[in-house]
Amino acid sequence: MPLIPVPLKNEDKVQVQKSRSNGQKQEEDEEDRNIGTTMALRRRLNKELEEIRNCGVKNFRNVQVDESNILSWQGLIVPDCPPYDKGAFRIELNFPAEYPFKPPKVTFKTKIYHPNIDEKGQVCLPIISVENWKPATRTEQVIESLIHLVTFPQPEHPLRADLAEEYSKDRVKFMKNAEEFTKKHSEKRPVD
Repeated sequence: MPLIPVPLKNEDKVQVQKSRSNGQKQEEDEEDRNIGTTMALRRRLNKELEEIRNCGVKNFRNVQVDESNILSWQGLIVPDCPPYDKGAFRIELNFPAEYPFKPPKVTFKTKIYHPNIDEKGQVCLPIISVENWKPATRTEQVIESLIHLVTFPQPEHPLRADLAEEYSKDRVKFMKNAEEFTKKHSEKRPVD
């Protein structure tokens, strides 16, 4: 049996337009929420960046942010204690679009001889693990935790088992190797 098109009555046409409008409105509302989230994210990261730059962490220097991409930061970790006090280490902080509900990712761009940082620059840092992350955690706290980890390695949570073993069993050898590696591979320390 062939289908015969039936013309819509005026009230049916209005109903179809309303349902389209509701669908469009939902899309617009979703877009507004995303824009609001993006603006809130930018505001928070700009505020945290300003705090770090103005009264920040003395061991995190030369913070660089591409203004077109506030989600990616770089800076230098400048440790005070041996064996890492002979150089500086460039790190990158990448914030997910869901920040602060998801943690940033920290990567060392400069090679470092450390049991908790692998050859690719990945870091085993409890504060930014998914199970420990809290949205109230600020970037400054992440950086302070990172500096503490660099200064006081945690061989019980290694990413490099060989270095963890060396650190635990022969600290003098580890310190000597780490200092030599730092002198060879680290960046120049910024001058005050």
